[in-house]
Amino acid sequence: MTDDLGSRGGEPTDGASPSPWADMIEATRLTGLGRLDEATALIQRSLGGAPQARRDAAAPEARPGTARDPASDASPRVREVVGQVVRGLAPVLKGLGKPLRQPGPPADPSSVPPGGRFVALSYTEAAGSRDYKLFIPSRPDARAPLVVMLHGCTQNPDDFAAGTGMNILAERAGVFVAYPAQSRQAHAQRCWNWYDPRDQARGSGEPAIIAGLTRAVMAEHPIDPARVYIAGLSAGGAAALNIARAYPDLYAAVGVHSGLAAGCARDLGSALMAMQVGAPGLAAPTPFGAPAPATRVPTIIFHGEDDGTVSVRNADQVLAQADVTGLTARSETMEGRGHPFTRTRYRDSSGRVVVEDWRVRGAGHAWSGGHPEGSYTDRDGPDASRAMLDFFAEHRLGPKRR
Repeated sequence: MTDDLGSRGGEPTDGASPSPWADMIEATRLTGLGRLDEATALIQRSLGGAPQARRDAAAPEARPGTARDPASDASPRVREVVGQVVRGLAPVLKGLGKPLRQPGPPADPSSVPPGGRFVALSYTEAAGSRDYKLFIPSRPDARAPLVVMLHGCTQNPDDFAAGTGMNILAERAGVFVAYPAQSRQAHAQRCWNWYDPRDQARGSGEPAIIAGLTRAVMAEHPIDPARVYIAGLSAGGAAALNIARAYPDLYAAVGVHSGLAAGCARDLGSALMAMQVGAPGLAAPTPFGAPAPATRVPTIIFHGEDDGTVSVRNADQVLAQADVTGLTARSETMEGRGHPFTRTRYRDSSGRVVVEDWRVRGAGHAWSGGHPEGSYTDRDGPDASRAMLDFFAEHRLGPKRR
């Protein structure tokens, strides 16, 4: 979204009512400033609109040489998409500020299993700095795996660790887990800026910070450089995929939970549209010109089919980016305990699973199989944390390992 659009959005001209496009632009501008109440009120006014008779009276038939509202000339499909986006913005904006449960307090005991340590650290480099929490298992391997976990909007490392239960599993498996914390200075709602081109590419912005933080942990602890992974939820899932594709030489696999495809947005407006209806170029491996990595990045996807914040269409696009062309797919559906789900595994010519796709029926925007101590969790789904660790264990960097 350009500065010009943002400065004019929502302001009527010549006495006419603003179009849905203008309302959306102004709502996204207010959201970026952290003014969620105002943005929500604008969407509610837009949804209410004027009675049909008043609208008809206020919009006389255009005459040759007179200006027309571009929105009135849009195709029915464009108007339909705009309507979906505008209708979907209000719950999205509310959801950004109101998690299912309040985040857990710092150093929540439920996130630190006996024997392990959960320490607060900070990393700084030219691209910026971020605080982070690091889980150190009591009995790590001599060359241990490392998982980098990126939280969702409004969350923090303690909340995310408690909700995913990842530290409990990591203690049993001897795995290090790093939880970078997004700052309010970088985003008012603590969202990772996955939709900003500066934060999508190698060597700049948040990808550079997270990659540098990852290397700092590797330098200080007995980490196997062939077994480093990254995963995230929602905005964190979208950021994780951006980073994994920008640094395929650093991360051996990526986990995307309720996230979006890499490079699927260029600004907050296109991000909100992608969240609600899927990004332009659905099923294309490089939407919006996102660079394709030189090698396939093994990917595990989790998405609730009833997710009202990030449309499940985005999981289809993440799957397309994982490049399943030529792979052999096998699906199985599980029912009877908790949410039913379908897991599809994609195998290469050697029989190795390089992509896993989990679709959870009845689940919304929450970490599947999570713990109630954290926000945005759903205990009734299959255990996403365990599934991701199992998937990661099958992948390493190096010749013939991918």
